[in-house]
Amino acid sequence: MADSPGSGSNPNRREVLQAIAAVSTLGTHAFAAAAQTPADTATAPFDLAAVRLLPGPFATARDLDARYLLSLDPDRLLHNFRANAGLEPKAPVYGGWESQQPWVDIRCQGHTLGHYLSACSMMAASTGEPRFHERVTRIVNELSECQRARGDGLICAFPDGSTQLENALLGKPIVGVPWYTLHKVMAGLRDAYTFGNDPQALSVLRGVADWIVGASRSLDESRFQKMLEVEHGGMNEVLADLHVITGERRYLILAERFNHRALLEPLAARRDPLDGLHSNTQIPKVVGFARLHELTGNESYGAAARFFWQVVTRQRSFATGGNGDGEHFFPVADFTQHLHSGKTMETCCTHNMLRLTRALFLQQPSSTYADYYELALFNSILASQDPASGLVTYFQPTRPGYLKLYCTPVDSFWCCTGTGMENHAKYGDSIYFHSADALYVNLFIASELNWQARGVRISQLTRFPDEPATRLVMHTAAPTRLRLRIRQPAWCRSVRITINGHVQVAHRQSDGYLEINRLWRDGDSVDVELPMHLHMEDLPGSSDVAAIMYGPIVLAGRGGTDGLTPGTDIIVNERTIGDVLTMPAELPQLGLSARNLHQHLQPKPGDPLSFEVQSRQQRFELIPYYRIAHERYHLYWRYHSLTT
Repeated sequence: MADSPGSGSNPNRREVLQAIAAVSTLGTHAFAAAAQTPADTATAPFDLAAVRLLPGPFATARDLDARYLLSLDPDRLLHNFRANAGLEPKAPVYGGWESQQPWVDIRCQGHTLGHYLSACSMMAASTGEPRFHERVTRIVNELSECQRARGDGLICAFPDGSTQLENALLGKPIVGVPWYTLHKVMAGLRDAYTFGNDPQALSVLRGVADWIVGASRSLDESRFQKMLEVEHGGMNEVLADLHVITGERRYLILAERFNHRALLEPLAARRDPLDGLHSNTQIPKVVGFARLHELTGNESYGAAARFFWQVVTRQRSFATGGNGDGEHFFPVADFTQHLHSGKTMETCCTHNMLRLTRALFLQQPSSTYADYYELALFNSILASQDPASGLVTYFQPTRPGYLKLYCTPVDSFWCCTGTGMENHAKYGDSIYFHSADALYVNLFIASELNWQARGVRISQLTRFPDEPATRLVMHTAAPTRLRLRIRQPAWCRSVRITINGHVQVAHRQSDGYLEINRLWRDGDSVDVELPMHLHMEDLPGSSDVAAIMYGPIVLAGRGGTDGLTPGTDIIVNERTIGDVLTMPAELPQLGLSARNLHQHLQPKPGDPLSFEVQSRQQRFELIPYYRIAHERYHLYWRYHSLTT
């Protein structure tokens, strides 16, 4: 294990902010890891504030999310925290998971405030909108008051105070998932300090962590591991992050105690233990493994994180990048029977898989990681938001003829409502990365990057994926040499690059990037053509069921609105509605083959991402899955291979 600085050797604030800014979206160069990596080769993220989205689908999604965040009343989210601390609440509590209605079978009051604090902090950084800074400050002030009122350092929103946390530590039966919920609050405080630039948030966070240190001190290792059998979020990660911020080793020691060995050990040995396990219980643990590998150099952590990522993305994911059914992993051989479920692909799972992907990319840059990130970002995260209201999905069902179900504004507050708040606030965090002399362009999203350290500003002008191309325009006060590294996606057979109108020969490197090393001048423009083609993505474990894709975009068959009442898909309780929206759950059958798919799908004039396909009974219009909303759809197809 690398040596760690003592409690009196905190790094200066700017270094902390630069290092930790990517932590909550996971993937910064911690000080211990940075000491082991030459500065000129290390890959780093940009501050979220350095990237501004330009008009396009992601800016639209961000703006919808911002509108929803500003519509919420922080005092209502703080109600249970004040009540827990013996203070008079300032507003009535919200409904759903926050008020613990009888139909809610878990106890997680307060989790939404943690996500909300993270989202507002990220939105403050990514937009500069002062109203988000004001909300961050207001919430942190309230939590600080609650902490002082309790007097023991803890803040929580459970109706029985700290009882469930204490029962967990004592090995007694518990109600709900107290560590999972506390993790959300701690992550929100971390993000308020890093993204929201609120120094008081660190003081409050340390108070909570110190309560945990004291409360768990006498707990032996076997009892601690027994406690970790219940979902506990990313406690190992957030405590590791606190170690980076403060330099205090006790937080790193506690972070490692929160490593669940029952998952870590088989993964480190390259054994897959995931059948039947709750998906989003496991993924945050692995995000923590990746973070601790970065900090300590312990290769078992790195091996576990990499193997888990490979297993989930290559063997256990649907075409959209989502995974699971009813929130659980299942045997790969059973994929076909799970297609008929209305509860596949929990959005939280994809949220955390993207955080893991980003962490692994920063440790070992590769287009393989960026390819998955792009796939899941378009087809799961962008697809999770209602384009009318900005509300979000819990599950994204594969059931034929089903539809997406969205949360209500103030009476749901599912786990995926919380991660959904964050998803659309941080789109700028993974478009670009850099080393000392190289710029990575990972995603083709309309945006502007301000690389202050190099005196360079880059505008990315694109309508991707509606147009399979992007343009990068350099703005620099003086000629600047740097290596421009543009991802060549796995779905793209060839990339054509021109600089100032002249064709440029750029060879694909072993890590999947096309590199151009030159002296850049103000106004230089780089045009990148990324031809897309139709292809089929077979369902894991099946040879005759597939999704249809165009480049990285999953195409869904529009199923219409027959039998649906307007508003049917805005619901309070996703757990009870299940398959109430019934219709025959049979996969449409197509007579086609992957080899000549383009002959059987006809593009629609005027819309490059829409196609028509003839099934045995009817004609379907195919459009990007992320555009599907308020109607039934078909995501997978049973096909019979043709010889022509």
